Amino acid sequence: VQLQASGGGLVQAGGSLRLSCSASGRTLSNYPMGWFRQAPGKEREFVAAISWTGGTKYYADSVKGRFTISREYAKSTVYLQMSSVKPEDTAVYYCAEGTSLAAARLPSGVTYWGKGTLVTVSS
Repeated sequence: VQLQASGGGLVQAGGSLRLSCSASGRTLSNYPMGWFRQAPGKEREFVAAISWTGGTKYYADSVKGRFTISREYAKSTVYLQMSSVKPEDTAVYYCAEGTSLAAARLPSGVTYWGKGTLVTVSS
């Protein structure tokens, strides 16, 4: 399975951006999915996760109320809507698949990582 994140770019503080994650090889629809990010010089950290049904979502405290994770089954795509972005949101963002929702919230629990997409927030 190859996951591919897209939608990154340069955005001003306070702006919005939507990241997408899709897979080649099979559908994402039956798996819990997560988003992580890694800023320069820092460890990869959890951002958001969604159950395979879409009914349960988790967020890191740092993005709660600003970011929204969702999934579109028809397109087998997972999204991360980023709003009210801050310079500290600057990082490479990765989508990830887990065998469980708990696993999709931990870097050590991820089964597949996607290639990242860079988000840069200017002040």
